[in-house]
Amino acid sequence: MTLRFTAIIATVLALSLEVIAQTTAPRITPDVVYGHKDGMAMTFDVYTPPNANGAGVLFMVSGGWVSTWAPADGALRRFEPLLTKGFTVFSVRHGSSPRYKVPDAAADVERAVRYIKLNATKFGVDPGRLGAYGGSAGGHLSLMLGLDPDSGDSQSRDETLRGPSGLAAVVALFPPVDLRGWTGPSKQFPALDFPADLAASVSPILFVSGDDPPTLLIHGDADTLVPIAHSQRIHAALKDAGVPTEFVTIAGGTHGFTGNPEHNRRATELMVAWFERYLLKK
Repeated sequence: MTLRFTAIIATVLALSLEVIAQTTAPRITPDVVYGHKDGMAMTFDVYTPPNANGAGVLFMVSGGWVSTWAPADGALRRFEPLLTKGFTVFSVRHGSSPRYKVPDAAADVERAVRYIKLNATKFGVDPGRLGAYGGSAGGHLSLMLGLDPDSGDSQSRDETLRGPSGLAAVVALFPPVDLRGWTGPSKQFPALDFPADLAASVSPILFVSGDDPPTLLIHGDADTLVPIAHSQRIHAALKDAGVPTEFVTIAGGTHGFTGNPEHNRRATELMVAWFERYLLKK
């Protein structure tokens, strides 16, 4: 009788713990299709915390404008700092290099923003409280989303493209901001192999204006791939335009803060605090 009672208690406890885990763990919705290109689906993963605060943050899955797929649960730890604060996270993939180039990637992630806004109720977010962040190419794309929005094409046959793009806050880590002079054949970055006359259309530095969203820039002063001058230039331009902006230098930080967990930790804390500051209702 005692053994049977113990077994019952153990079963009840296990079920209770499972229920608790289900109600406290983020809900992951993988591979949401936000469009198609050349017969292929463009997707993002959604991470919805149990304490969702109504604000959404898009993470740009992009390094060298290469955007790779991986199982959604593998990225959960990366997004924990945002999820803990109640942010719904969208991990956005774009048409990847080498097949697709920088202008393609910029158009893809803009479409993702429009799709999220169109389906904001479904995702439980406020379309007016969306932010984006990323590092390197991901930072570049985040800046393009924030600095080059438009109201959409009301005549488009594609419902997604009828709606507005634009963000309420941006965080860019070690981003290239001016691609003029960077285009042409490149073994290291095939995404840059596009006509030079298109470079201006994907150079965030050229889109700075007074109505841009609050923008945080984080860059290491030992970055030899994307010199810190990129962030310094666009920070100065944003400041001159009257845009709320901050620039944080990570002393000794290399590109990607490779091999230094402390640099990554600090950058993450700054990023989360920025989105708390500008995406949460007061």
